[in-house]
Amino acid sequence: MHPTSQQTPLEPLAEQAEARIHLGWVALGAISVAFHMGLIFYGLTPALISRPIHMALALPWILIFAARTRFEHVSGWILTILGVAACGWIALNEERLANQYGFINDNFQMGLAIFLILLALEAARRAIGWPLPLVAAAALAYGAWGQHIPGEFGHPGLPMQSFLGTLAIAEGGLWGSLTGVSVGVVAIFVILGAVLNAGEAGRGFMNLASAVAGRLTGGAAKVSVISSALFGSISGSASANVASTGAVTIPTMIRLRYPRSFAAAVEAVASSGGQIMPPLMGAGAFVMVELTGTPYAQIMMAAVLPSFLYFAAVWIGINAYATRHDLRPLDASQQPARREVVITSMFFAVPFFILLERMFHAGYTPQYAASIAVLAAILLLAMNARLEFSLRGFAARMADALVNAGKQIALIGSIIICASLVIGVLALTGLGVKVTSLILSLSSDALWPALLLTAIACLILGMEVPTTAAYVICVSVAGPALISLGLDPLLAHLFVFWFALISTLTPPVCGVVFIAAGMANENWLKVAMTAMALGIGLYIIPLAMIANPEIIGLASEPVAALLQTLKIAAGLLAISYGVLARLNPLMRVGLIVIGMGIIFVI
Repeated sequence: MHPTSQQTPLEPLAEQAEARIHLGWVALGAISVAFHMGLIFYGLTPALISRPIHMALALPWILIFAARTRFEHVSGWILTILGVAACGWIALNEERLANQYGFINDNFQMGLAIFLILLALEAARRAIGWPLPLVAAAALAYGAWGQHIPGEFGHPGLPMQSFLGTLAIAEGGLWGSLTGVSVGVVAIFVILGAVLNAGEAGRGFMNLASAVAGRLTGGAAKVSVISSALFGSISGSASANVASTGAVTIPTMIRLRYPRSFAAAVEAVASSGGQIMPPLMGAGAFVMVELTGTPYAQIMMAAVLPSFLYFAAVWIGINAYATRHDLRPLDASQQPARREVVITSMFFAVPFFILLERMFHAGYTPQYAASIAVLAAILLLAMNARLEFSLRGFAARMADALVNAGKQIALIGSIIICASLVIGVLALTGLGVKVTSLILSLSSDALWPALLLTAIACLILGMEVPTTAAYVICVSVAGPALISLGLDPLLAHLFVFWFALISTLTPPVCGVVFIAAGMANENWLKVAMTAMALGIGLYIIPLAMIANPEIIGLASEPVAALLQTLKIAAGLLAISYGVLARLNPLMRVGLIVIGMGIIFVI
């Protein structure tokens, strides 16, 4: 949205200067998009070529574009130049390195390996802060010196040439299969989301949500739920979701005199769910494809009903909250015209239809289907919401899409590359097996205590690192334990991913809540408590999935899956009203007990 205030004479000049500055970033974004889409069309590329190039393309965005101080800017240039050269050397010497089988044979390679590992840690630190790099550094320290730890948690020791070589010049760490997911799958869906966001799709989401829910009790809050679900399905980022839809929905709710803590909590809870909302979902879904060997289409179908329950739980919470507060609907003047709803909805409906049709009817891979949807979305950038064609508008929107795609690919890439170091160390040292044994021992080989331990670990780790990283690390150490106790592998992964997801709402570190609270100018702890009460069902749904596993079988047993979904929804209804509605204590406890019984006993 452009400001409506009158510009000063200096502002156009400033905008032109900014445009000139950003031209290089537009070009870099175009290179990144062309490279990642090109991988889809021109066939297989060796991992030690495509994955180092992926990292090389990410470095300028993380180290230079996002630099906040003079020191970061200068050091960013130095690290980027050296990092691009190091990644380039790996790619150019791919054939030679493949024949070394992860063993470093000279001092140059040793220095290169150490530099690349430290660079991956620094890139992740600048992108998302200290927690994930510290976890990775602790894993590296364990790999290097864990032989000195007494007892079963030590390891026999690894030759440094083999340890660092496997992590940095072979496909066991930086260039492992997780990085391959970032290169070959996540990047193309990030590009699709960036192109949709650059056009009128976001406006279409808001218009459709307003038309569907604006006239209902608590209409502004329900618009937030629907728009955040739709927007989240293409962004996969809770923070980006809050920043975009929240900029509209939070002020609207406050103007309608909704409590500020409630307005911020609704947006925070709704925005977090976008990462499990088909058809695009977040990066974690594509990582799940690699870790479970399950086709993406099957994961998407398995997530449909749980994601419906996620947003249904928030919707139910809003209705329950409305019994205590006057949550008015949107004014008629704030409702979009029907024609505008239809037109703007086409900007996301057409690419979504192409994506799903190419995946499910034509049988294409998710990344190939997404690349075709990207091309359709690019064509739609030539038109605005009034269906007016403009080359200048197309150029501006395309530039915005390229820059945002480059940034998002780099951000997710830096997270996954750093997390790949942890996975590499777990594989080399066998630490994952030892932690699995510990979980089994503490839970006395019982499933539900093991689930509780895993949920707590996910919530704690997810407070500090992004959802995808928390999921990868937790499922690597706890997933085998849950599976050995008889849990279906896909269900185990969905359980872990779910708790990593809702950790963004759980104090004391809850990034999405911080953002929403700032936008509503409200105390963050008050927002967090309201969000947890409003989304009480979100902590129950993953446990309900374990007790009612048919819910993820929509593709194979749709009737049973739908019946289980209705049963869980009825239980969530009782629990939410028991927690949020204005009731006497006896009735409150009774509703909660009834709800739990419906979900876990019947």
